[in-house]
Amino acid sequence: MIDSAVLVLNRSYLPIHVTTVRRAFTLLYQGVAKAVNEQYQTFNFNDWSELRPHAAEDCIGVVGGAIKIPRVILLVAYDRLPKRHVRFSRYNIFMRDKNTCQYCGRVSPRRELNLDHVIPRSRGGLSTWENIVCSCHHCNRKKGGRTPVESGMRLIRPPRKPRWTPYLGFHFEGVQYREWQPFLNFVDVSYWNTELLE
Repeated sequence: MIDSAVLVLNRSYLPIHVTTVRRAFTLLYQGVAKAVNEQYQTFNFNDWSELRPHAAEDCIGVVGGAIKIPRVILLVAYDRLPKRHVRFSRYNIFMRDKNTCQYCGRVSPRRELNLDHVIPRSRGGLSTWENIVCSCHHCNRKKGGRTPVESGMRLIRPPRKPRWTPYLGFHFEGVQYREWQPFLNFVDVSYWNTELLE
């Protein structure tokens, strides 16, 4: 429980990080952060430790009782966002194209898709947002080393660099807590995996 996840917000209530319960309590105790409840009320360490957890709430044992685990903390002084950009990665290309073959329009699991250079590399095509699309194996074989026009195929939409706002250097395919939802509804997910080389 002490190593489970806590969402960290900057002073503007924007999510910037996920930390552990252990680190969250350290930040609370040092006065660097405050705990945030579902009504957006903030609590310093002493006030938070006086709250009595309900039976269904996560808590940890301390001398003299239990203390509720804060699932969201707010940094008192930090008001910046980490500088990020949308990484040119396989995951983000699949996400941009919504796991949809950009030639036939079929939605498939990622294992049944691959990446296709619209202008083949053998013809000088680059590995860029504007030249790579998701394609199913069938369409990829059909297109081969030709352009879509030469193979008689049309793109559903021209590939472009996404305009996501990547606030976070992490993504939420793992555990998410109910308390996080009010702070995540407006956040576009950005993948932190390996960036592809151009």
